[in-house]
Amino acid sequence: MRKKIVAGNWKMNLSIAEGVQLVKNIINEMPSLQGHQEVVFCTPFTHLSSVANELNQNVNIQVKLGAQNCNDHASGAYTGEISSSMLQEIGVSHVIIGHSERRQLFHESNAFLKSKVDTLVASKMQILFCCGEPLEIREANGQNEYVANQLQESLFHLSAQDFLNQITIAYEPIWAIGTGVTASTAQAQEMHAFIRNLISQQYSESVASEISILYGGSCNAQNASELFANEDVDGGLIGGAALKAETFLPIIKALH
Repeated sequence: MRKKIVAGNWKMNLSIAEGVQLVKNIINEMPSLQGHQEVVFCTPFTHLSSVANELNQNVNIQVKLGAQNCNDHASGAYTGEISSSMLQEIGVSHVIIGHSERRQLFHESNAFLKSKVDTLVASKMQILFCCGEPLEIREANGQNEYVANQLQESLFHLSAQDFLNQITIAYEPIWAIGTGVTASTAQAQEMHAFIRNLISQQYSESVASEISILYGGSCNAQNASELFANEDVDGGLIGGAALKAETFLPIIKALH
């Protein structure tokens, strides 16, 4: 059974104290997770140590700590950057790579993301790899080719074992991020099924059936259950709704 995952991407929000309290509130109130279910808190860099300390006090092996980015080098003269080993040292297990905001605002290319992927794979870290199309591509019905190219250029060079062991895909239609517009249930399932088919063609049906594919585009407490009920949707990468316990907890409960 493939993993069902809800990952909260806090982006550049919350003070450290607010973040720790949020994690505490969620852990105290969330339902028991089954063995194939995970919750990941992806916090700003400054919050990671404090949230790690909070998670260590609860010792819930199905609640993980994630970073929102990392450098593509193991070490060196890269002022202001954070390496994968630095993240591991404070208890980070997951890293978001290729989020649409990183692609758009910081011009991260597929080739650059491939380099980050390779560094994280070498570090044995879990990768939440984001892919998705902007509005103009969707309106031109070019979303399949666009997403296929992202995966081909950044991920499909990996061995089947590395891909299976360390990659989780997060499909995020860019036109639905922070806009309040959500892909319809049918649109989400269609793209998730397309991605799974691509993985099957690249690797095998067995690998494709075990890879978790998350939806990340204005998923919220109201639509999570419907989205997660799709055969190929294995949870969500959550933005704004992850910043409050009252909006994040119903999404976690939707995993059930």
